[in-house]
Amino acid sequence: MNRCAQFSLAAAALAAFAALSPAAASAQTAAADGQALQRHFPKEALRGSIVFFAPPAIALNGTNTRMAPSYRIHGTNNLLVMSAQLEGLKATVDYTTDLQGQVREVWILAPAEAEKTWPTTAAQAAAWTFDAIAQTWTKP
Repeated sequence: MNRCAQFSLAAAALAAFAALSPAAASAQTAAADGQALQRHFPKEALRGSIVFFAPPAIALNGTNTRMAPSYRIHGTNNLLVMSAQLEGLKATVDYTTDLQGQVREVWILAPAEAEKTWPTTAAQAAAWTFDAIAQTWTKP
């Protein structure tokens, strides 16, 4: 009876792997074709350049500041990245701040994302028009 249970478990694992492999293959194909993940940034996000120091210290647009206590950093693949891994990294990012002005959420941008026009100040964001679906800003 023990051999039957092991066989059933192995068969179930094989079936699950077979069901997932087309999705994994298409994701690898899309990455190989140069297609990037379409990320959606909030309207409140601003563009800037960041340098990561020992957490939670950063330099944002040349000004030394700190990350908020509940900060999150998204890598170019949109997965969360631990800030200790980024020490010394200089990158172009989109970011949001909390009510105290500390950086709360950061998205490290891929080169194609960094080429898009995005506001760098709250005044620009207030004056420009945002298309949330296309993830584009239009200047007046």
